[in-house]
Amino acid sequence: MKPISERLTILHTNDIHSHFDMMSPLAAVIAEQRAAAGDEPLLLLDVGDHMDRAATETEGTMGQANIDILNLTGYDAVTIGNNEGLTFTAEMLSAVFSGLQCPVVCCNFVETATGEPPHWMKRHVILERDGIRIGVTGATAAFASFYALLGWDALDPEEALRKECSLLAPQVDILIVLSHLGLPTDQRLAENLEGVHAILGGHTHHLLERPQIIGGTAVCGAGKFGQHLGRLVFERQEPDLSFRLVEGECLAVSPELREERIHSAAVTHLERGREALHESVAITDRELRIDYQGESPFGNFLAQAVRRFTGAKIAIVNTGQLLGPLPEGDISLGMLHGLCPSPINPCIVKLKGRDIRIALEQSLTEEFRNKAIFGYGFRGKQLGSLAVDGLNILYDSLVLPYDNDIAVFVEGQPLKDDQEYDVGTLDMFTFRIGYETLANGKDAVYLLPHFLRDLLRMELQRPGSLEESFISRWNNDTT
Repeated sequence: MKPISERLTILHTNDIHSHFDMMSPLAAVIAEQRAAAGDEPLLLLDVGDHMDRAATETEGTMGQANIDILNLTGYDAVTIGNNEGLTFTAEMLSAVFSGLQCPVVCCNFVETATGEPPHWMKRHVILERDGIRIGVTGATAAFASFYALLGWDALDPEEALRKECSLLAPQVDILIVLSHLGLPTDQRLAENLEGVHAILGGHTHHLLERPQIIGGTAVCGAGKFGQHLGRLVFERQEPDLSFRLVEGECLAVSPELREERIHSAAVTHLERGREALHESVAITDRELRIDYQGESPFGNFLAQAVRRFTGAKIAIVNTGQLLGPLPEGDISLGMLHGLCPSPINPCIVKLKGRDIRIALEQSLTEEFRNKAIFGYGFRGKQLGSLAVDGLNILYDSLVLPYDNDIAVFVEGQPLKDDQEYDVGTLDMFTFRIGYETLANGKDAVYLLPHFLRDLLRMELQRPGSLEESFISRWNNDTT
């Protein structure tokens, strides 16, 4: 009979975001750690946002590429992040996670219809390795209003975790929380949850080279994109024979490393993804250029697409969503994905004319057009100018920034500062990102699961849409 182990190594990753270029190097470091552990038990855990539909491999295979990498790398349990939960429909998640060879663990994510986790998810698991019982539970960021549109209830994570930890603690030697909640929440959880040995964190992409010890709990985070691998070592200690953390670190992953099976799988899935996205959606007779500093046909085209889809009187979008011009000729799904990769959804809000006017005035300044934006689904490089549909704007390009007294018209009538307008725009703005007055809207209606590239495809198939995009909305009056 094999003796009970006195030592356990836990490796953890988070927020890989479909960086397939780093999955092979990461797997090489994991293999090194397994070899170093020898006969001692080791667990490999992921804390969510492994998938990101901005990647061709993920988009083209609907996440199957990620599942194959997780299986080949040998993960023991994972949780989901918002990139899995909010960018895939329930049917897609069921199809892709049914092929995962380890449990998906999350305690605050349930079906609205049943109040229970989906069939492919567990609230917790107890893993046994060489006589050591390890309890694992997890939680994901509760974007409740968004999840409700997809048929999910996102429960309060702290309340759900407290219940699971109370249940698990008496049954296990080591209790681990997979937290796709962000560092500030993890720090609070460490103070409030009992019996937890480690909180492995994600969502805020925080890198903790050494764990923060709060109330006896190790708070951890391994950064983003597979650039680091988290490592914890627990040993059984006298006199009570309980397990305590004796080592904790994040190991840097060199992109030069390679694990052949994972490298080969990543190459294969890139090819399959490109093949799946090769489908033609339209043939254009002209190029639509993009300008991040002002008005351009492709920016107008995106605004048109949002206005048509939302049915709003006005549409306002930022040109930074588009990563290049739309060329003349055959337009494929893959091309639209490459030009508009962000998993951002359209929405409808009620906005006062004053808030619309301020955002439009800000769009005339380099400060806003060149602003770098990170997170919230945005995959571009800069915020860009505002593109509109349903508005006509008269401005003077010769005046100093913020001195522009613009004139704005809706259906030929002056925009009224105190009047509310239905505006089709982007969910990113409702988080007060970029043009912040656009977040002052009320009664937001989020139109999941449609992405902007889906709307571009629909607009490309509407007769006359290309011609309309060349009609100016911003008119420069220097007289």
